[in-house]
Amino acid sequence: MCGRYSLTKSLDDLASFFELYELAQKPNLAPRWNIAPTQGSAVLRLSADHHPEIAMLRWGFAGPNNAPLINARSETAAGKPTFREAFAARRCLVPADGFYEWQAIDGQKAKQPWRIGLKGGGLFAFAGLWQREPAFGDADCFTILTTAANDYLAPLHERMPVILPRERFSLWMDPATPPAILLRLLQPYPAEAMARYRVTAAVNSIRTDDESCFVPLNPALKRAA
Repeated sequence: MCGRYSLTKSLDDLASFFELYELAQKPNLAPRWNIAPTQGSAVLRLSADHHPEIAMLRWGFAGPNNAPLINARSETAAGKPTFREAFAARRCLVPADGFYEWQAIDGQKAKQPWRIGLKGGGLFAFAGLWQREPAFGDADCFTILTTAANDYLAPLHERMPVILPRERFSLWMDPATPPAILLRLLQPYPAEAMARYRVTAAVNSIRTDDESCFVPLNPALKRAA
């Protein structure tokens, strides 16, 4: 799953990453080290006239009792009423430069947080869906698709967010892409391209949103993790 992530890059970095040479809207994009559910974050979506735009959306569709549905299982999202229309017509890319997972440790009540990303620490994008939610004041909201964890992340959690390779961005965003092809895009990211390390408990609090979330639990072991 994906319950927290980070995006510390600038708007110019995002524009370069997505190859957007002109931006009609330029949202105020501050560095975020610990993005949490119900908070706003940047997504790349198609505008009403089918031009790519970077917009700030609220994280989480409206679920039962308006609980935020921050993730959607890629195996079932196309058919579930909550996600079906968005999967068919409102797909998006959610940029990030890392995400967090909490590992259960035998005999310990507290879980160990890990920071996860790509080798080299660069930008990547989750496969997402978006829609307008009357329950949240007609706010535009997004959710992140998940899939089975790859071998590298399976010891931490059985699920992982869908990270799309750059060569698949256009297929995911294209309204004409057939559903069968869309489903084939939603695979675990290659384990050999990923990196992870343990971080301190600072990230556990959604009120903590600064560089302390990136601090390794044991800097000497960061490379070996």
